[in-house]
Order: sequence, then structure tokens, then C-alpha cells
Amino acid sequence: MRDPADLYELRPGIDVTARVMLVVLDGFVDAGSVGSQTADALFAEFTAEEVAAFDIDRLLDYRSRRPVMTFVENTYTDYEPPKLGLYQMRDAEDTPFLLLYGLEPDHEWEGFAEAVRELVERFSVSLTIGVHGIPMAVPHTRPATVTAHGTRPELVAGHTAWIGRVNVPASAASLLEFRLGQAGHDVVGYAVHVPSYLSQSEYPRAAIAAIDHLGGVSGLALPAEALHASAQETDTEIEQQVAASEEVQRVVGNLERQYDDYMSAHADSRDDADGSLFTGDETALPTAEELGAELERYLADRERGAEG
Repeated sequence: MRDPADLYELRPGIDVTARVMLVVLDGFVDAGSVGSQTADALFAEFTAEEVAAFDIDRLLDYRSRRPVMTFVENTYTDYEPPKLGLYQMRDAEDTPFLLLYGLEPDHEWEGFAEAVRELVERFSVSLTIGVHGIPMAVPHTRPATVTAHGTRPELVAGHTAWIGRVNVPASAASLLEFRLGQAGHDVVGYAVHVPSYLSQSEYPRAAIAAIDHLGGVSGLALPAEALHASAQETDTEIEQQVAASEEVQRVVGNLERQYDDYMSAHADSRDDADGSLFTGDETALPTAEELGAELERYLADRERGAEG
């Protein structure tokens, strides 16, 4: 393996005192744009200093995720290169924390994980936290739930186990969590459950849940006023769409019953089966694609109405 330190460049003159590092990598599953909305909210709220920049040329497959250039009339006028960096911020109470944010590496995952481990140890980070969204058969009318995972059982004590044993596609973030755990570091992750019929759109309620969990486990003061405003607008749009479609109402009602039955059963017995939320019969339900198409049609009609 190449020297992992060659994968990043430290910015001089920055005094890093953070003990918590948040991880948001764009490129894997992120239903509802939970991770990207969370990162955007942090960048909008707090001043960020770049601590380290990763060598994106070595890590990214440009042909699979092509950057965007601006072309005006007869010339290229702008190019914003992709980035993957480590930033230091201070929360609402002036407590420093780190954010590892950018595109998920396509190449050299092991080297990337080792490089981040070096940074964790260099800056004496005591807790690393990751967030993203996953599609789940849950209704938007119930509180957002999460699948919590960590490198020690104590880190996720009290969280409901929503699924049993399952093989899932790996990601750079999940490998990073695994390797940091092997090295004895504390890592916790939150996969926020996003209603499957909303997974292709930004869903601020899920991002708010992500920030609440980040703050709860880390002790950081992370306000999310902008997300709350966006959530109110999104809630209104969703309710209008539900009211306009008996099919969507039926699906949401079925998901509500399934959700409530599971929560009631789980409250009665924490040892019930394998802890899977997918216990109802979903064969009669429209697919997420079908529901997504309905929502897209609604939003398109809404935009045409606004233009008229």
C-alpha cells in the first residue's frame, strides 16, 4: 500500500482542538438527501476552516461522476472541481468539531480509511459520527426513526434494532467505520429512515432527525432553523399530494397501520423476533417508483400552475 499520508495535504496554521468528527460522504445511498442537507445546514450555519484536502484526482472516477462546467456562447467560463476535505467548525456554543465532507472515493478505499485513521489519531478525535438516509417502508406522518450502528454496543444502547442480519453493499464510509473500530476508535452511525415514496426528493424532516441525533450523541449545539422552515414547506406539499390521490392515501394508511402495529408490539416485548419493521404484506402496495412518479407529476403540475 502507498503511504496513506500522500492522500491528503494538511493546511498550515490551523490549530485543531476538536474531539468529535462528523462524516458525510456523497456518492452512496442517501435517501431524502439526508447527508447532503445535513452538511449544507452546517456550512450555512457555521464558519468552516479547511484542515486537510484529499487528493481527489487519485480517489475519484471522473467518468462515473462527471463534474459540471459552465459554457457560455463559445467558451468555457467556469469549472468547480470536486472536493473531499476535512473542515473545522464551531457549534452554537463555540465548541469545535470536525466535518469530513465531499465525494465518496471510488478508488483506494483502504488507503483512504487509513489516512482518516491517521487524522483521527493526529487530532485526538474521540468520537466519529456518520449520517445518511435509507429508504424504508415508513409513513411520513410518524416520527422519523433511525438504524443506529456503532463500533461498540454501548454507543447504540437504547436504539431499536429495525433489521436483523443482512448483507449490504459496502461504502467508503462503512469501511471507514469498520477499520476505525478495529483500531479501537469509537464510531457511531445513523441511517435515517426515509419514506420510500419520498426517497428521491429532499426530505428535510429526515435531515432534522439526523442533526438531532448528531447533537444528542456528541453534545454539540447544532441548530437547524433553515431545515425547519424547509420542512414546513415540504410538509404542506406532501399533504396536498396525499389529499389529491386516493391511491397515495391508501398506501400511507397501510404504512401507518404497519408502523403502529410494530411499535405497539415492540413496546410490549423487546425480544420479539428479529426486530424487522418489514413484517406487513406489501405486495398490494404501489412501488416507490410509482409513488415517486405521482409526486413528480404533482410538483410538475404545481410548477406549471405557478408559471401560468
